[in-house]
Amino acid sequence: MGVMALHVNQNQNRTELQERIAAELQEKARKKAEPADLPDGIEDSRYIEGTKQTTSLALVWLIVGIAAIVVTIWLVIASTRGY
Repeated sequence: MGVMALHVNQNQNRTELQERIAAELQEKARKKAEPADLPDGIEDSRYIEGTKQTTSLALVWLIVGIAAIVVTIWLVIASTRGY
């Protein structure tokens, strides 16, 4: 019977520990959910003055850049094979 009581006692201790950890995690989650005064951590937004928003041509330039890299790799491979 002593072994059974010890096992039950360990389960109770584990449950208390789990409850304490769950309470701590819930408190952390509540603190994270609260809106911060400075959500992005930036005090002064002047750093963004004089910049432009990305245009729709950015996708075209990205595709051109990727195509240039692919062509360069193809040329290197082709030149090593002697084509």
